[in-house]
Amino acid sequence: MPNPVIGLLFHWLGGLASGSFYVPFRRVRVWSWETYWLVGGFFSWIVAPWLLAGLLTENLTTVLQNTPGSTLFWCYFFGALWGLGNLTFGLTMRFLGMGLGMAVALGYCAAFGTLMPPIFNGEFFTRVLGTQSGVVVLIGIVVCLIGIGSAGAAGISKEKELPEAAKRAQIKEFNLRKGLVVATVSGILSACFSYGLAAGGPIRELTLKSGTADLWQGLPVLIVVLLGGFTTNFISCVYLNRKNHTGHEYTASELERENKRVAVPVAANYFWAGLAGVTWYLQFFFYSMGETKMGEYKFSSWTLHMASIIIFSTLWGLALREWKGCSGKTMRLLFLSIFILLVSTVVVGYGNYLGTATSTH
Repeated sequence: MPNPVIGLLFHWLGGLASGSFYVPFRRVRVWSWETYWLVGGFFSWIVAPWLLAGLLTENLTTVLQNTPGSTLFWCYFFGALWGLGNLTFGLTMRFLGMGLGMAVALGYCAAFGTLMPPIFNGEFFTRVLGTQSGVVVLIGIVVCLIGIGSAGAAGISKEKELPEAAKRAQIKEFNLRKGLVVATVSGILSACFSYGLAAGGPIRELTLKSGTADLWQGLPVLIVVLLGGFTTNFISCVYLNRKNHTGHEYTASELERENKRVAVPVAANYFWAGLAGVTWYLQFFFYSMGETKMGEYKFSSWTLHMASIIIFSTLWGLALREWKGCSGKTMRLLFLSIFILLVSTVVVGYGNYLGTATSTH
């Protein structure tokens, strides 16, 4: 049964997981980016989806075997495109840091991922613009984009104020121009995850018919979409392993860094990378739960997800002192963005509540 308040809570939990996942990666030592990204991704895209879907849904393998091939293809295809965006998202974090990187990438992702499904399904002018509740939801989406823009403005203001040495002390590979290009590509491609979820309707129907509770119906869809993401990330990371001669890092107890041998905490690296991967997956675990509670306008789940991710990633950026040394003006912009994003989640939630109330009368 739809309950936008509960749905909003689930989306916030998903945003917390997504906004936090990169933190454990900071504990990985000595490994190259492509190595720890692939290890974390294996837990994100293979282990966690199968494990939780297997525990919480009924007849999982039978459901997937009976799913039409076209459905599996589109879920996988959009997942593969999203995988490219996810891959460049990691690069965005490297070049821009958690605060600015997530704001720019997720701004594009929010706009494309939220609005394209109802437009593609021919429902935008009827169910969205044609109803009061739909208009309220749309206003909330616009408010969210304004909040994302404010977060981006805060990041640009920060970049102008901090000396190069300070920026690189906080983000070692900081590069604004390169980071903005990568973030743009990442955001647009990352929106394809929303399309993959939308294409998984037949899987949800089969899952419900198999006796699975309504709350868990989206978990089998995640398996297929994330398999596509794993494919593109696996190919890219293995390519980088070969190109950079880093394939031995997965098992090496010592590596050469700056002309000296350095001990590698192999077990700890696997633990932290795996924890980052599982944390990342939890964002869509909670997302799939929240979507089932949003009622008529479940497409707005994507906006709620993006807003909560930016809020929590910004808070992590503050905790990790990425904004240390910024002026009062920049910090006011940053806190204004958090406030606007909070308002957007309330507006979107209220629009969903209106839609639910209308449909029950």
